[in-house]
Amino acid sequence: MIRCGIGYDIHRFAEGRRLMLGGVEIAHPRGLEGHSDADVLSHAIADALLGAIGAGDIGQHFPNTDESIRDISSIEILKRVTKLLAEKKARVVNVDASVIIEAPKLVPHVPAMRQKISAAIGVSQLNVSVKATTNEKLGSIGRGEGIAAIAIAMVEQK
Repeated sequence: MIRCGIGYDIHRFAEGRRLMLGGVEIAHPRGLEGHSDADVLSHAIADALLGAIGAGDIGQHFPNTDESIRDISSIEILKRVTKLLAEKKARVVNVDASVIIEAPKLVPHVPAMRQKISAAIGVSQLNVSVKATTNEKLGSIGRGEGIAAIAIAMVEQK
């Protein structure tokens, strides 16, 4: 059976944090606020994968009240979600994601993001699409207050 899921995440910028997107550290004066490394791209993908198998969201599996996972790598979250898929006899077919961001520009980082994400979820880089768009200076993202991401994932479940 083929199933799909959708995921969305948004985080505000914060001083004194690294900016992690798709498992890649990107040079920027501010990172994103969060309990984990606040990688909105990986979080959106994780939610899409969990949604595809009807397993809730990352907040249920990785709650921000759990100090044992403070600052956890979101690539590690993707690996754990992929393990959960395997337990449910499901495998990732493909992922398509968009990052909504005013700055910095992501195009130079997309190949590395695709490599990190594909390795974490066990698919070819050809099955992982990462795109970036601006919010045309509208709203909180347009004002440079944060970054959002949306993802869709297709899984095959036996």
